[in-house]
Amino acid sequence: MQTSSLRRMLGIPRAILKAIRPKQAFKNLFVYAALLFTGQLLNPLRFGMVTLAFLLFTVVAGSVYLLNDLMDVEADRQHPKKRFRPIASGELPVGVAWGAFVLFAVGGMIGAWRLNTLFAVTLGAYLVLQIAYCFRLKHIVLIDVFTLATGFVLRTVAGGFVIHAQISHWLVLCTLQLALFLGFGKRRQELREQGPNAEKTRAILSDYGLPFLDQMMNLVAGVTIVCYSVYTIESDTAKTHTHLWITVPIVIFGVCRYLYLVYQKGWGDAPDEVLLKDRMLQVVVILWFIVVMLLFKFDIVGKPLFGLG
Repeated sequence: MQTSSLRRMLGIPRAILKAIRPKQAFKNLFVYAALLFTGQLLNPLRFGMVTLAFLLFTVVAGSVYLLNDLMDVEADRQHPKKRFRPIASGELPVGVAWGAFVLFAVGGMIGAWRLNTLFAVTLGAYLVLQIAYCFRLKHIVLIDVFTLATGFVLRTVAGGFVIHAQISHWLVLCTLQLALFLGFGKRRQELREQGPNAEKTRAILSDYGLPFLDQMMNLVAGVTIVCYSVYTIESDTAKTHTHLWITVPIVIFGVCRYLYLVYQKGWGDAPDEVLLKDRMLQVVVILWFIVVMLLFKFDIVGKPLFGLG
């Protein structure tokens, strides 16, 4: 009995790590957006500051995942995949999970306050918004997806505050549109996979339907492409790096590839899993990043690039 109890105690840290979903940390990479689009990604000091912000966002986001699983524990036990989550499976005791939630939330906010005041305020707004999502907002149709998308916008804004950079409204709009695109795609796949049992695992799915979500995805996909295209031409960054528009075809292909994976392959339940599984999508992201970095380094206002005017 003592050996069993000891083994269970030693497994708690691993269960906590699993419950905060470290794979989801890629979402917090949006804090680097301002650093990238202001051409300061290679600045060691600012990169270090944003990396610390990324880690703090990951800690606070982890506390939100704990809270979400605590609120949804009964529904998760009805889900074919979510029933294996630490809290739903009993691997992580409820009392310990509540303690970890408080520890991560408070600890992350203290660290944020020491890093940068405006960053702390933004991270605090994210935490409050996500708590509201866990308790109420996730049960309101459309508001649930827009709340999640707002979380990505706050990540982008927070990253700008850390380096004292002015956030372009175009960057905010592009972030919002991309997040909505992924959010509606996630809801679509949840509804498609669960079918008649969807309401048992996520009640809000009863207010959605595949035709409606398909329309939302197509609408937001188009707006995302248009918004990014305008950003590469009209933003202050684009006026400094006049050939940023070269990246537009890469973005269009990436969006089309994601739509292909959702509609033809049935992927999309978790955007991070899509990115980790699809090699072509990985190549698209890497290519986009390389081209952007090259343009920021070599593109000079008024000077033709590769013969393009």
